[in-house]
This record gives sequence, structure tokens and C-alpha cells, in this order.
Amino acid sequence: MPATSIGVTLGDPAGIGPEVLVKALHHENRPNARIVVYGPGWALGLGARQAGLTVPECDLVDTNTPRPDDFCVGEVAAECGEAAVRAVERCASDAMAGEIDAMMTCPLHKEAIHAAGYVDDIGHQEILARLTGAKVTATMLMTPGLRVVHLSTHKSLIEAGRFVTFDNVLARLRLCHESLCAWGLPNVRIAAAALNPHGGEGGLLGREEIEAIAPAVRAAREAGMNVVGPLPADSVFNRAIAGEFDVVLAMYHDQGHIAIKVHNFHESVTATLGVPLIRTSVDHGTAFDIAGKGIADERGAIAALRGAVALAEGTLGS
Repeated sequence: MPATSIGVTLGDPAGIGPEVLVKALHHENRPNARIVVYGPGWALGLGARQAGLTVPECDLVDTNTPRPDDFCVGEVAAECGEAAVRAVERCASDAMAGEIDAMMTCPLHKEAIHAAGYVDDIGHQEILARLTGAKVTATMLMTPGLRVVHLSTHKSLIEAGRFVTFDNVLARLRLCHESLCAWGLPNVRIAAAALNPHGGEGGLLGREEIEAIAPAVRAAREAGMNVVGPLPADSVFNRAIAGEFDVVLAMYHDQGHIAIKVHNFHESVTATLGVPLIRTSVDHGTAFDIAGKGIADERGAIAALRGAVALAEGTLGS
């Protein structure tokens, strides 16, 4: 019996989550771990039919959310949003109780969970913060050769710029340092990206680098962290890919996501920092446009499962 147990949520049943999970669990190179699937049993069976495969060997925690009478693949439904959130809540509860070592999530749909009444839950990170009481969280994207932690994620571009403050930058640098050290990267090398073009050009193109990012980097270094920056965003990711840094702190959602997805979209994985459990996720959405067609790519799900095992075993740097 594998020593590591991973809880996996099915995500929105109307999306591609159940299909990619079934494909991943049938893959010959799936990680050696005990898999516990959380979600409605009917959705797991649906994913198997969509993939043209049998229901994979796994433990199932059936959340007993019924299939809507008017269920349609690829369409927003409050019932599907309810099913997705309930699976995350049960899986997270078991992770915090030590019943599983880590959790991996398949995609949910923001409109569906809002339709189900979860108006403050924009995504998995917000749900987990609500469940755990975490005050400072962050998203980290990982793909072979590049890791990026995001200062903010689900904010408009205007609001993301306002979020670049000394306190916020320093808190995420500290969170990045502590999390990655715990996951197997001692003395993690962190680069802080600039917010503005060319690093702000000495204040000509914005003062966030001068007033927030650089002071936070200095404070982090004084606290013993291996941090440099702010470095222009048009070069810092390439330097990280070349091996100069272990992780880049991006200043807003797309600054980091674009770098990761251009570098290697299909094997990119999301991890949540700052919550008292390990959570990884596929780095794609519900893909309603291809849901039910049997053509969804499972490589992200395989990578997310492997990432969950690596974080649970503290072997991220291996």
C-alpha cells in the first residue's frame, strides 16, 4: 500500500475535471499514492464514460449531491457549483484532520459556485482561506523549470496595482520562503519582479518599486531570506528558467500566469501557500467548450498529482 494518500476533488461535473482525472488515474505513469476521490459518484462515472475508460481503482468519498434533472455538460448549473464546493470542503476537512496527506483539485466554475450561493468564494484559494481561517495566502504556479508565486490573483488590474504595498510584498516573500523551505527547498532563492515597465525607470514609470517592493526586499534580506529585486518582469522569468532563481514573486495574476503557460502550459500546476494543508491543482479551467467530447488533455492532472505527492513528502527540490 502506498505510504502517501492524496484526496482529489472532481470539480464541476459539467466541466472536464472528471474526465481528466479518470484519464490520469488510468495513466501508466501516475504517481504511486493512495487516491481518494471526493465528489458525487455519478460524476466520476460520467467522467469514465467521457474518457471511454472504466471507473479507475480508487477510494470514493461520495458527497451525495444529486445529478440535476436538467443536467447538461458544458453549462453553468447551481447544483454543479454546490457539488464542487462540497467536495472541496469535505476533502479539506479530511486533510486538516490528517486523514489524507494532501489534496489535489480539479477545476470549478466561478459562475456556478456563485449561483449556488457562495458569493464570497471566487476560487479554491478563497474557499480554503474561509475553511482554515488563513489570513495570508498566495498562489504558486509550477511547471518544469519555473516556479512563480503571485502577490495577488483574483483582482482587477487596477486593484492589483493598489495591492503592491510594502506589507503585502514582505508578507508574500516570507510566505514563499517558509513554504518552499518546508517543501524541500532550503535557502530558497527568490526574485521579486517589478510591477512597472523597465522596473519603473527610477520612478519615471511608477514609484511602486521605490516605495514598496525594494524596501520589502531589503527587509526580507535583513530577516535572513535569500531575496533579490525588484527585477524587470521582461527578463526575470527567463533568468529563473536559466536556473538563477528557485521562484519568482510576480506582482499580479497575468504577469506570472503568462510566463508559466508560455513556458510549459500542459504540465503547469497550482499550489496554495499559507493554508494548514497541502493543496495542488490543475492549472486550467472547466473548459466547457470541450467538456464531454473525450478530448481533454490529462497531463495537467498527472502533474498536479505528482506535485501533491512531492509536497507531501517534502521532495520539491529533488
